[in-house]
Amino acid sequence: MSVTTLRQAAVDILLTADPDTKVSKTYDVAAAWRRGESDIGTATAPERPARPARPELRGPGEMPKRSTGPKGRVALVHALAHIELNAVDLAWDVIARFGDADLPRAFLDDWVDVAEEEAEHYAALAAHLPTLGINYGDLPAHDGLWQAAMATAHDLAARMAIIPMTLEARGLETTPPTCAKLRHAGADDTAAILDTIYTDEIKHLAVGVRWFEHLCAQRGHEPTSTFAALLKECFIGPVKPPFNMEARTQAGMRAAYLAPWMPE
Repeated sequence: MSVTTLRQAAVDILLTADPDTKVSKTYDVAAAWRRGESDIGTATAPERPARPARPELRGPGEMPKRSTGPKGRVALVHALAHIELNAVDLAWDVIARFGDADLPRAFLDDWVDVAEEEAEHYAALAAHLPTLGINYGDLPAHDGLWQAAMATAHDLAARMAIIPMTLEARGLETTPPTCAKLRHAGADDTAAILDTIYTDEIKHLAVGVRWFEHLCAQRGHEPTSTFAALLKECFIGPVKPPFNMEARTQAGMRAAYLAPWMPE
């Protein structure tokens, strides 16, 4: 590879529009990092990642409601593929934007792992779409995740609180009932992909919690009240119970984090 540092490679991936190339570069960069072939380096993250010409991006409120019926399943898998592709970019953006030498190497190791697993998720969903009669890009998709990334570009703690600990963690509530409905409808192949994503997303939430609490300790801030304050400042939209506390606790996200949104 011509790009020799991890943060430069992260920017290169962010500026790669083609999804398949983005995935293959992710695998190559992750492998090179684990072999010790690249330094951290310095880089300037782009405001937005490059995107393919399709899908058409819309506001979250303009998207049709998903379902697990035959037609809805196609839209569901396409929407999830888009989310996972965004998640690849979000992981590399953390490294490019925030991954300086003041953070432990373990921080970079974690986010390289997250980027690779998100790439695997996207690849599995994109490969599944042709069995449902479409390809990635054939349906519109929303831009909500990247809007949240832009709202947290100023602060790593805010990024951890809003992206892994709030938006991505929501999949821990929605995925189990979705899988149950898919299996009831005979879509075991789709459900199996979502099962893998669910298991990995518990790990990804754990990464978010670990580094959020690391930053709070560095700054002398109490984590749960800081989390609530950051959501009030940076998050648009409600935080809705019920919460999958079994999965969240497994990831280290204590119930105290969600106490302000728990029913009385």
